[in-house]
Amino acid sequence: MADLRSLDNLSASFNMSSTQTESQGASLRIRGVGTTGNNIGLESAVGVFLDGVYLSRPGVALGDLVDLQQIEVLRGPQGTLFGRNTSAGALNITTKAPNLREMDGFANVTAGNLGLVNVQGGFSAPIVEDKLAVRLSGAYRTRDALAESTTGAESYTRDRWIVRGQALWQINPDASLRIIADYSEADEQCCDAPVVRDPLGDAGIYAAVGLPANGGVLESGFRAQKKGITNGEQFQNPFEQSGISATLEWDLGPADMTYIGAYRSFKAESIQHSDFVGLDVFQVGDNSTPFAAANVQPSYDDIKTTTHELRFQGLAFDGRLDWLLGAYYSEEEIEERALMTLGGDYGRYVSALFVPSLSAATVATGFGGNIPAALGGVDPAGSYADNLYTQDSESLSIFTHNVFEITDGLNLTVGLRYVEETKDGAFDQLSASSPTCVNIANGLLAGAYPGTLAALAQSALGATCFPFATEADTAASAFLPLPRTFDNTFEDEELVYTVKIGARLTDDVNFYAGLTHGFKSGGFNLDSTAAAGGADPRFDSEKIDALEAGLKGVFNDGRGRFDLAVFRQEMEDFQVLEFTGVQFQTFNVPKVVSNGFELEVQNALTDRLSTNAALTYTDAHYPEDCAPGGYDPSNPVNRLCGFQLTNAPEWVGLLGLTWEDQLANGMGYFLTGNIRTESERRTSTQAVDDNGVPLEDDWQGENTKLNLRAGISSADERWTFEVWGNNVFDESTKAVTFSVPLRGPARGVYLQEPATYGVTLRTRF
Repeated sequence: MADLRSLDNLSASFNMSSTQTESQGASLRIRGVGTTGNNIGLESAVGVFLDGVYLSRPGVALGDLVDLQQIEVLRGPQGTLFGRNTSAGALNITTKAPNLREMDGFANVTAGNLGLVNVQGGFSAPIVEDKLAVRLSGAYRTRDALAESTTGAESYTRDRWIVRGQALWQINPDASLRIIADYSEADEQCCDAPVVRDPLGDAGIYAAVGLPANGGVLESGFRAQKKGITNGEQFQNPFEQSGISATLEWDLGPADMTYIGAYRSFKAESIQHSDFVGLDVFQVGDNSTPFAAANVQPSYDDIKTTTHELRFQGLAFDGRLDWLLGAYYSEEEIEERALMTLGGDYGRYVSALFVPSLSAATVATGFGGNIPAALGGVDPAGSYADNLYTQDSESLSIFTHNVFEITDGLNLTVGLRYVEETKDGAFDQLSASSPTCVNIANGLLAGAYPGTLAALAQSALGATCFPFATEADTAASAFLPLPRTFDNTFEDEELVYTVKIGARLTDDVNFYAGLTHGFKSGGFNLDSTAAAGGADPRFDSEKIDALEAGLKGVFNDGRGRFDLAVFRQEMEDFQVLEFTGVQFQTFNVPKVVSNGFELEVQNALTDRLSTNAALTYTDAHYPEDCAPGGYDPSNPVNRLCGFQLTNAPEWVGLLGLTWEDQLANGMGYFLTGNIRTESERRTSTQAVDDNGVPLEDDWQGENTKLNLRAGISSADERWTFEVWGNNVFDESTKAVTFSVPLRGPARGVYLQEPATYGVTLRTRF
């Protein structure tokens, strides 16, 4: 498995999607519940832990995975066992530790279609036998684009590498210290998006304002999605990250002590023409365009995190109580800089939005095809804003997790966690110039537009004052929805708890049932429009109550294993991020429900044939009464009521078969097939527009993907040669759909991977 994107082929309850930038726009979901990743102010509902260290945003966890020991998918709210609390689940990733006794190593080389080259390797060596050992591993991966624009720009490329070094010191028989350091870089182009619905372009509206009739969209519809044909300019998304951690484990006699201290740094840059069309509408962080502001720098996200975790675990009452006490503290510093500039086509481009209501002749002759310039007295080209967002966070928790054996085969688990969260969030504008917007806004306040022109100016204000490229704190911002800076504090506290009962029904089957209350901190909408019109830029914490019961057991003389779980999760103040086409809105939905069941089975049918299967049913939805007043298309919160959560299919099924055998000469071979099928899922935040009209393009229909792999290995298993194919029937599926900026009802789609195939050579020593 190269990265977390492959995990949904192994777990039916997990899925992942990426949007505008893979490093900053990733979203992880378990049991249909997750957090949209475009706003750095939101923490993920699904936490990721690497060797016990919390990775604070999904993008930080999207580097290549190499030298792994295991990955655990922990379902439901977490918080009483270790580390950071999460509301929907966690991924617990563990890498291989240094070998204190002997040298070992591996090397993997993969080549595939789309120019794929993936090289992984590592070795471990004892420096002092049984006392001190080191381990070094790394990976490099490159791949050509999955999508190409009609302008010639490429997107969804791969070009990344990682190196990890470890040292393990067995201080004495009772204590060990493990130090891990890693560094990784990527220089990739991502993520442009095909346009799948384009009413204005299809109607040739843009000709009325002096632009190409198609408005810069030469290809759209399903063909554009299937073939990966986009229309935008460059999307550059380089990032780098590094980290160091120290884990001290010490047997103190009455208890085992574990301390994990870590520091991580992550920085991702963005240079984007995120208008998704082949015109000069606007760009982010690009200094190569004619209208770019002076000293333009790439936009970036910078995250620095320091964490400390201390746990004590032991036994009491003659071993009947397995107790754990712990404390966790983290500091996080977030800095996001975003500089957007309006291009030479901006004024005419947004003027096309008024053609259906004003008529082409009125826009072309009465306003010269450029309504903002006519109303504001100056063309908006060159308007810009250099915005800086910061958030400094502290989290302090104490927790306990206790398993008490009531009688033989009957256990009671009680866990508690008290958490305090403090965040200081701010939006500051380093520089900006938007004279067209300011002139129109001031004109409206002064009553300078007579008669019907006032209504037009009011309508044109939103398009002219594109909030990402508009001056903040103008006089008009006190009355109109224009950017306003802020500097505020968010504080919250919560008691997280879990109560579970476990019973051994037979020697082969165990039963469990429990209730868990989870929590995910609120924070700040780090966006220029968050405080517009005096709005509060903060959003509330997310809370969840989860009921779960299930059976775990073995069968077929221990050769098979099964897990069955039924669950119901009710969320309060569920955090939602929506892009409207002109701004990012963050809000809380009072009530969300996810319920269903999961069945997983692994079985060795014969000595040669084994199978794994999983079936998940998840009904994750906004109830009809999800907010006061129920469904209301004019309100972004109430508009969700009655609809499915984003990317939460009701049914997901997995089936895998593996045949392993030996040839006459002792060499081994295997054949593996894995199939994943899912029912339809909604791919956007909203299911209807603000008029209640269904967004029919924002659904991914039921689909099935097949992965195949075959390999041959030496008799001593020192090397293996594999041939593989993923999504072999080239099923074209949507990751996320969204409103194309400033293009009315147009919809864009972020892609999932097409068919890939290749060969892999593995060696170990």
